[in-house]
Order: sequence, then C-alpha cells, then structure tokens
Amino acid sequence: MIDVLIVGGGGAGLRAAIAVVETDPALEVAVVSKVYPMRSHTVSAEGGAAGVIADGDTLDEHCYDTISGGDWLCDQDAVEAFVAEAPRELIQLEHWGCPWSREPDGNVAVRPFGGMKRERTWYAADKTGFHLLHTLFQTTLKYQEIKRYDEWYVTKLLVDDGRVHGVVAVEIRTGRIETIAARTVILATGGCGRVFPFTTNAAIKTGDGMALAYRAGAPLKDMEFVQYHPTGLPFTGILITEAARAEGGWLINKDGYRYLQDYDLGKPTPTPKLRSMELGPRDRVSQAFVHEQEKGRTVDTPYGPVVYLDLRHLGEAKIDARIPFVRELCRSYQNLDPATDLIPVRPVVHYMMGGVHTDLDGATPIAGLYAAGETACVSINGANRLGSNSLPEILVFGRRAGLAAAEFARGHRQSEPPAVSTQGADEQRRLERVRGGNPNGERIADLREQMQHTLESAAGIYRTGAELAKAVDTLAELNHRAQDARLDDTSTAFNTELINLQELQSMLDIAQTIAACAFNRRESRGAHQRTDHPARDDETYLAHSLVHRAPDGSPSVGLLPVTITRWPPGERVYGRD
Repeated sequence: MIDVLIVGGGGAGLRAAIAVVETDPALEVAVVSKVYPMRSHTVSAEGGAAGVIADGDTLDEHCYDTISGGDWLCDQDAVEAFVAEAPRELIQLEHWGCPWSREPDGNVAVRPFGGMKRERTWYAADKTGFHLLHTLFQTTLKYQEIKRYDEWYVTKLLVDDGRVHGVVAVEIRTGRIETIAARTVILATGGCGRVFPFTTNAAIKTGDGMALAYRAGAPLKDMEFVQYHPTGLPFTGILITEAARAEGGWLINKDGYRYLQDYDLGKPTPTPKLRSMELGPRDRVSQAFVHEQEKGRTVDTPYGPVVYLDLRHLGEAKIDARIPFVRELCRSYQNLDPATDLIPVRPVVHYMMGGVHTDLDGATPIAGLYAAGETACVSINGANRLGSNSLPEILVFGRRAGLAAAEFARGHRQSEPPAVSTQGADEQRRLERVRGGNPNGERIADLREQMQHTLESAAGIYRTGAELAKAVDTLAELNHRAQDARLDDTSTAFNTELINLQELQSMLDIAQTIAACAFNRRESRGAHQRTDHPARDDETYLAHSLVHRAPDGSPSVGLLPVTITRWPPGERVYGRD
C-alpha cells in the first residue's frame, strides 16, 4: 500500500512529493498524472512569483495587498502563513537550481505586478513557470522513493467510513484499470478553466481533482469566483503575461487612448498615476474592457472585440531582455512583432479562486484527503487573486500538504478495509461498460460546447440572477444527458475518447457548482459582479460559499464565515500613492 498518493504532477504535486520524502524517506510516495509531469500547466506560467525580499517591503504589506485585492474574502490566517513562508520557498528553489533573473549587483530581480504596492515579484525572464517546474521535476529525480504513474487518469476516490483509502485509475497507454490503495491522497490537479470556451488554460485543465473530491463528499468553496485575465490573444486565448504591463506596457482603445484612467480600479485617489494604472487588479481591468466595449471604443475582429497592448515604446532591447517569450508568442500566433506592432488582446478566463475546501495544511473534511494548488481553496485568494501569488501558493501549500499527509500516513497503518476493493471493482465494471461504446448518444464535443457557452453567457465578467437561474437548469440537464454520451472508440490502448468523456462529466459537475454559487451570492465582490446586486454586502456575504453534492447530484450551497485576524474590511486599494 502506498503511504502518500499524489494526483497531479504539476508544481503543487511535485512540491508535495519532495516534502514527503525529505521528512520521512521510509514512506512510499507515488505521483499519478494524466500527462508527463513536464507537460503540466505550471510550465506555462510566465510573469513571476511574489515574495517579500526587497528593501522597504514588509510581510504585512504583502498580506494587506493580498487581502484587499481579494476584496476581503481571504482567510487572513492563511494569508499570513502564506506570505511568511513564500520567500523561504523561493530561496529553496534557488538552492535547487531555479535561475532567477538578477540585478547587475547580483541580487534577485523583482518587478511590479498587478495589485501589489511594492516590487516583490521574482521572475526568470518571462518563463518563470517553465523554470520552476523544471527545477521541481529535476529535484524529484534525486529520490528513488518517488514512484510515478505517468499518463494515468484517476476516475474515482475510494472512501470508506469518512476516510480515503486510494483511487481507481486508467493507464491511458494500455487501457488497464487499476485500484491503487493508499493511506493518504493529495489532489493537485490544477484548475478547471476548460469549462469556459475562451481560456488561457491548457486542454488538460478540466477540474478533475475538484470533481473527484466533490463526488466523494468533500465540499467545494468559493466556486463563483472565476478570474479573467485582461490580456489574452484573440482566437487562441494564449496569455500575454502581466509582466508586459509591469515592464511599462500600455492598454489603449481603438482611438489610441489609455482608457484605464477613466475607471475606478480601487485606488482611493481620484485618478491613478499613468505609470501604474495598467497594473490594477485583474478583475477591475477586465471589467473596464467591458465598459469600453459598451461605449463602442473597442476594435471588432473575427474573434470578438479587442483593445491593444502597446509595447513599442519599450524598445527591442528591453523586450528581448525582460519579456522575450511575449515576442515569441506574438510572432508565432499573431504574425506580429511587439517591438513595432500593437498586440490585440481581450479578457480571457485564467484562474479559479475557488476549489476543494481545505485548512491551512491542505486537509479536507475527508480524513486522509488533502488538496493543494489551484485545485484547493485555502483561501488566500478570496474574490480575486493577485498576479504572481499563484506560483508561491503551489510551493507553500504543496509543501504543507505533503508534510501533513506524511504525518497522517505514519499514524494510520491499518490495512485496507474490504469495502475499498468492492468499490474498486464496481468502478472497473463501470468503466468497462462505458468503454463498450454507445453509438446512439450525443457527441461529447457538442455537449461540451453547450456547457461552455451556457457558462460564458451566464457566469462571465458580469452576471444577472435571471441568467444564472437559467444556467443552473440547463447545466443540470446537460449533466444528465452526458451520462449517455456517444462513445465510438471501444479500443483499450490510448482511448482518448473515454478520457474525454470522464473529463466532460467532471467539468459539468464543476460548471453546476459555479452557476449555483454565483446565483446564491446576491452581491458584487471581486470577480463576481452581479448587475442586479451591484454593491458589496459585508453584512450578509462576508462569507465563503460552501457547496456540497446533494444525494440527487445537484449542488447544495451554504455559507462559511471568513477568518479575520488583523485587517477589518475596508476599501480596496492598489498601486502606489
């Protein structure tokens, strides 16, 4: 039996695996990932990782920026722990070989980032996630104790009497279905941006871990808070990192006007300084785009309305030194050069603030089950995540979850209960029955497209109760229809259609929780903007949404108080005074 089984081979999962073997080499650790770990979505993070290191910066300022940026929905005890541990994790990465960019004097370079008052974002040019994931993966190779199940897809958590005992997984290469018994399980499968049609997220980000926990009885938290990043390339959705604006890029409308000076981005002064307004919080900058569109000041394209990101004034040398990947992406996917051309951009779904409900050590209400990274909701991101907080989050809470799981595994050495093998056999029969094919059902792609457009129209940047109510009903119907979706491929080896169907069913479960939580929250806060309830309502909704799966499969939403330690709710601020 495996002591600690980690589902997900990205940054949070690999950091958890390292923590387990470093704290107790006698424990058996395994990482199950549906892709080779170096293809995990962490690799695509560009801008950087926040951690207090610069002269004049303080932990309290990082805490306040995070809490204010999250519109006071962050659990402040979690934020304090995160901010205190983030610099140590980034220094640890340095020791493992991560090539942080440097100043001429040799100090680690930091850049400004959206919603941060200080320059505290460490970076490795604009391929920070690439270098971070390489560093973690190469570090895991030192430890023979870490066993890998590469290209396996987990379909079910095995839970008996309130405790997890392992998973059922399919080896994609062969189609072999296996029950993997484990004393603890850590979910680190990333987010679920693919529930929307236009996203920066890779095709693998289908909410698998969230859905596994939800079906097993663990609640999800704050699922209504979906972050749009203001600068995605049209058609592809590929991210143009916030680092481009941190280095001095401007957002301009069709008239060449820096329109953000016309909007309240959360700064108490009447007009933000021109040098910093592009680094407003992502939710506010994305909302400003919608208002520009309503005023007819965006540019129509075959892939929707856009504004422009202007980097031309930075010069070729600075672009190549500080954001070379941005230039590479623009050349490859837009056939333009940001040193001489404007970049068309539009808001795009980027990140889930919500996820599996956990404590500060990643523990869920199911004994032995942990979650970390974007899969989890601790919560440090509240109603809006600040850029560059996500990479240190996977490090801090990946490590914490690994240590907690290791301790749990050492204290629970009992053998596997008989009910677990029965559950595993039942799941194997279900998968074999599904793989038998159903030529008469609806196509997976059609159901997926209907789900995505339903959610986009109802739970986008702006929302209304009427549209959300309609979406709740539509998504429930789609989920029911997906149980009999068409499956033409009955083979075993590399049956990606079988995997696509399991992903679709996960996404539909998650989409239902997003719509239900958004309908239930009758206020506007951060990334959740209700035009029929435009004000923030701290008296009623200074609370997390907590959604359980009801016996009939529908989402049941309640509220959980936010933890306040030292910062009472106030006005959101950003930038420099």
